[in-house]
Amino acid sequence: MRLIQLAELLGGKVCGGPPDLDVSGVASIAGAGGSELVFAEDASILREALSSLAGAVIVSEKLNAAAGDSGKALLVAAKPKLAFARAARLLSGVEDEAAVHSTAIINSDVMRGRRISVGAYAVIESGAHLGDETVIGAGGVIGRGVVLGRGCRIYPRVVIYPGTELGDRVVVHAGAVLGSDGFGYVRDDETGEYVQFPQQGRLVIEDDVEIGANTTIDRGALEETRIGRGVKIDNLVHIGHNVHVERNVVIAAQTGVSGSSVIRANAVVGGQVGIGDHADIGEGVILGSGSGVLTHKKLKGPGIVHWGRPARPLPQYLKELAALARLGAEPKHVAKPMRSKKASSNRRPPKKKE
Repeated sequence: MRLIQLAELLGGKVCGGPPDLDVSGVASIAGAGGSELVFAEDASILREALSSLAGAVIVSEKLNAAAGDSGKALLVAAKPKLAFARAARLLSGVEDEAAVHSTAIINSDVMRGRRISVGAYAVIESGAHLGDETVIGAGGVIGRGVVLGRGCRIYPRVVIYPGTELGDRVVVHAGAVLGSDGFGYVRDDETGEYVQFPQQGRLVIEDDVEIGANTTIDRGALEETRIGRGVKIDNLVHIGHNVHVERNVVIAAQTGVSGSSVIRANAVVGGQVGIGDHADIGEGVILGSGSGVLTHKKLKGPGIVHWGRPARPLPQYLKELAALARLGAEPKHVAKPMRSKKASSNRRPPKKKE
C-alpha cells in the first residue's frame, strides 16, 4: 500500500519524504527495512527511528515539528502507537490461500462464503454457515448449525459446539472451546446425586472479539452467554454459563468468571481474577491481578482500581495492608522488666574470699 493511502485510512497525513512510498508492513526500529513502518512516541525514540532503515515513521504533531528536515517520510497521527497497531492490521492481509484441504470433512449442506480456507482434518458439521474469507485451521471442529461471520480466523484444534454464533472478524486461538455445557447441577438430598440442570442455551460472540489459546466459554443454561463487540480475552480464561461481557472489555490470563455474572463495558480484568456467580462488575471498573469478587457483589466506579480478596477500592485496600503491617511489626524499643525489691532481697550475698 502507498503511504499516502495508508495515511488516509488512519486519518493522518504525510509530511516529508515520498508520499508514494510503498509500505509492506510494520517492524521494530532495529529490524525495519526500507518498505516497513515504525513509530515513535518521544524525542529519544524519534532520533533512533529517523536514523534507522525504516521507510517511514509514525509520529505525533509535536514530534513532527521536532523532527526537522530529516528526509524521512513521516506519517502524522494523533496517537502514534494506536495508528501503528491499526496499520499492522491493514497491511497484514490474509496469510492463507483460499483452499480446502483434501482431508477436511465438510457436510454437504454447509453454507460456504467466498474464499474459504479449511485446514487438514478439520470437521464441519451439518447446517454450519461459514462467512466470506473465513479461515479454519487444522483439526478444528465446527459443530452442527454453528454460524461464523466474515473474516473469522479459527486457529488449529478449536472446538465450537452447536448453538454458537460468531460475528465478523472474530479470532479464536488454538485449543479454545466455545459453547460447551455450563457447570450447573441440582443435588438430590436423599441420594446425594447431582443431576445436571439443562444446558441448552446459546453462545453469541459479537464482532471483532479475540479469544486466547485454551480459553473456554460455556453456552447459556436456558438462555445465552454473550461476549460483546471488541472484547479481548487472554489465554486460559474460563467464562461460565449465562455470563454477559459487554463491549470493549479486556480479560487477562487465568481469570475465571462464574455463571450469570455481568462485566460491563470498558472494564479491565487483570490476571488470575476470580469472579463469583451473579456478580456485577460496573462500567470501566479495573480489577487488579489476583483479586476476588464475591457472589452477588456489585463493584462500581469508572476508572477505579479494585484489589484484594474480596476486591475493594485500592486506597481502602492499601490502608488495610498498612494497618496489618503495623500490627505485625515488633516494637523497636522494649522496656526491660523491673525487678521487685522482694526478689532482690532474696538474692544470696556473694561469698567472701578467705
